[in-house]
Formats: sequence, structure tokens, C-alpha cells
Amino acid sequence: MAIRNIRVIGDDILTKKCKPVKEMTPRLLQLIDDMFETMYQENGAGLAAPQVGVLKQIVVMDVDDGNQYLLINPEIIEEEGSQTGTEGCLSVPGKHGTVTRPEKVKVKALDQDMKEFVLEGEGLLARCICHEVAHLRGELYVDLVEGELMDNSELDEEGEEEQE
Repeated sequence: MAIRNIRVIGDDILTKKCKPVKEMTPRLLQLIDDMFETMYQENGAGLAAPQVGVLKQIVVMDVDDGNQYLLINPEIIEEEGSQTGTEGCLSVPGKHGTVTRPEKVKVKALDQDMKEFVLEGEGLLARCICHEVAHLRGELYVDLVEGELMDNSELDEEGEEEQE
């Protein structure tokens, strides 16, 4: 496993659409392991492949609910309700903003064995799914921020959010 360099806002790769994964390979399994390791190293809640320079539809997440999530070729198939909260991104270091996302989502994806499954998430997991799937379309949360993007130094300790 290896820590990968995280691409930051201004890097063109973050605005490109990712290609679906057609088959699992040893190289992609290594990428997935590296993505988890990189996400944990950076104290993130989620990481999408383009954030480490790979234009593949792969997302890893861990929102401190006791589970690690891997989504390959994810497609959000249902959304319900709304939630507004603070969001950050490993590709937009030192910043955060207020974003409204669905309160609940249902996503269809493939696991590492390329078997289809459906994941339902609410709260932080729903927010993270939406944030990371947007990365696969070349979209950043900064385009959804309500009001101004703020420096993380303005967050108090109780309001700190994990970076996605």
C-alpha cells in the first residue's frame, strides 16, 4: 500500500468525467488499498479516484459508523429529504462551506468482486455518497456552497467536519 498525492482544486483532472470500471485487476485492487490508506492518512471521510489522479469510477468512504465502503461505478437511484451542513474536501485544503444535500440516498454500485449491491445511507453517509459521486462527474462541492467558502481556522472544535 502507498499514500497517493491528492490532486487539489485547479488541477484539470478534477473537472473530468470518470470512466466506468469494466473488470477488476490487480492494479485496481492496489489503487483501492492505496485510496483507503490515503484517505485515512489525510483524516478524510471519503475519497474518489480522480482525487488521486485516476479517471475511474471508484469511491472509498469511512464515516466512522464501523464500516468501510467501496463503490465501483456508483449510481444514485433514489434521494429523499434534505440536510444542510458544513462540508469540506481533501482536494480543497483548508476550506469548508455550507452545502445542502439529500438526507437519504440509495446508491447502486459494484463491490471489489464486481458484484452489484445497493447501499442506503442517511445523514453523513448520504452526504459523503453524494459528494464523492459528484467527483466522478467532475464536480466539486465548491459549486454548491451557499454563501462564502470559509477557512477551516474559522471552525470551532465542536463544528469540525471530516474532509470528504
